[in-house]
Amino acid sequence: MNDMASCCDKNSDKEDVSRNDVQSFYSKAAVTAQESLCCPTQYDSSELSHIPKEVLEISYGCGSPVRKAALQEGQTVLDLGSGGGIDCFIAAKYVGKTGHVYGIDMTEEMLNVARQNADQVVKNLGYNNIEFKQGFLENIPIEDMSVDLVTSNCVINLSTKKGDVFKEIHRILKNEGRFLIADIISEVEVPEEMRNNKELWGECISGALTLQEFLNYARDNQFNGLHIQKDYLWKEVSGIKFYSYTIEGSKFSSRENPCDSNSVFATYAGPFDTVIFQGTKFQLGVTVEIDRNTATMMSSHSYNGQFIVTDPKIEKPTESNSETSCCS
Repeated sequence: MNDMASCCDKNSDKEDVSRNDVQSFYSKAAVTAQESLCCPTQYDSSELSHIPKEVLEISYGCGSPVRKAALQEGQTVLDLGSGGGIDCFIAAKYVGKTGHVYGIDMTEEMLNVARQNADQVVKNLGYNNIEFKQGFLENIPIEDMSVDLVTSNCVINLSTKKGDVFKEIHRILKNEGRFLIADIISEVEVPEEMRNNKELWGECISGALTLQEFLNYARDNQFNGLHIQKDYLWKEVSGIKFYSYTIEGSKFSSRENPCDSNSVFATYAGPFDTVIFQGTKFQLGVTVEIDRNTATMMSSHSYNGQFIVTDPKIEKPTESNSETSCCS
């Protein structure tokens, strides 16, 4: 999709974009569907069977982070910029009646739609594990270290204070929790004139980060295990290409235990001959002594299958008896 009209012509708004501009934009989008906001997100029909069609009509996003999250029953999920609630309703089915899902949105009109349809979703699921709260990306109304997964579907670009958003995500995540964010990424830094275009900001264009800018925000806020997936080309505006990406990062807090002197070992499993992890060089198949914080990180979802972690303290041989011995 190529928008040949210049975003920077004399009719563009000269004032800086504010949170109120974005809030006003999406208040209208909650009442009347906006085609310019509808990225080609494809949901599996099995994920939508319990969701009213009114929610689908105002679902604006650029990806489907929940379906990629490998959620487990009992987990707590928070969706930033939850809008009409579609990703919350999908997550509610995955985490089950022992899990919990929060939807955070600053727009009252969107929250009204989500809450009105939540009753039907709860009835269809047979349990209630969904809660919608009004709040801002930069000041999330949730307690510290209370969430397993933070998702966001084409919303981070709308914030004018993205550093504060990543700081808040880190605050509310449990240790070893993670974010999975679908967002619009610009191939180059968006020029200042375009950033002042309120309409394009609302359409997830003017506030887009480059990939390196996004990753730097994550690293600056102590996220590790970063994974990126390039999904598709969304638009080309004034010669600049904007893509949909899905990006994942994890939170790891140090757990120092000076009384624990037991050694832990890690072996890099490939596919490269050599990698650098947390400043340490690992060669394929070569065992290296590591500390327990590194072992925890390597054993997490983010690095699944890349390292073989061995703890001699808990490692035990398979018992040989008449029933289990391979040599009987």
